[in-house]
Amino acid sequence: MNVRNCRKCGRIFNYVSGPPICMQCKEALEEKFQEVKKYIYENRHASIPQVSEACDVSPNQIQQWLREERLELAEGSGITLFCENCEAPIMSGRFCDKCKNSMADQLSSSIKKPEAPKPKPKKDTKENPKMRFLN
Repeated sequence: MNVRNCRKCGRIFNYVSGPPICMQCKEALEEKFQEVKKYIYENRHASIPQVSEACDVSPNQIQQWLREERLELAEGSGITLFCENCEAPIMSGRFCDKCKNSMADQLSSSIKKPEAPKPKPKKDTKENPKMRFLN
């Protein structure tokens, strides 16, 4: 059993996986997420500081939701995200589609594929045509 203190409230809880916060704090964070999502939907041109102030959520948390692809920006949004690799503007996540595809290609080419087993050469019966007898 893995027992930890919640990073937000300090309560002791049974840690399973994910961020080290208790269920009550996870539920409160999910409610804030829904509030932010609704606010961004209604105010498409709002910036991160405006959303942060209106919903009482830290700008870092909003940025994290965007990077996790839980939130996606609309066209013409006041919030701008950039690809971490090539600095191209993106709607959510960490990388643009071009960089994602490039990284996937590099990864798949770096993995060695197993070689097919070489067939064993068969003995040619015509090579030694002598007949053998057992006494």
